[in-house]
Amino acid sequence: MTRFRRNTHGWTLIELTIVIALMTILSTIALVGYRTATTRTREAVLKEDLFRMRDAIDQFHADQGSYPPGLDGLVSNGYLRSIPDDPFTGSAESWITVLAEVDPTEPLAQGIFDVRSGSSGTALDGTLYTEW
Repeated sequence: MTRFRRNTHGWTLIELTIVIALMTILSTIALVGYRTATTRTREAVLKEDLFRMRDAIDQFHADQGSYPPGLDGLVSNGYLRSIPDDPFTGSAESWITVLAEVDPTEPLAQGIFDVRSGSSGTALDGTLYTEW
């Protein structure tokens, strides 16, 4: 009787398949977590930018007695250093401005009352970025 000596120095095909499957599952979980984390970071930056610009609009209105004619008015009067880039569109030109109601005594003196994101995307909580 001849005995076959089993080679114990290598890996079997089943062991390799299991290791590769586990590595694939773990890397997929890590990738999904990374994408969610970057989206949450962008959402936090968007919320902060909107808060700062809205605060600057309110300060402008309190100081000047009227709303600024545009976001550039906030920069030129020193209420903002610069107009921030929208974190989802990557542009400072994509902000959507909401005009204030027309004052019957001064119909031409209309300014911006609010600012919103120009992104058409949906947030992680299901709301649209343009509704923030």
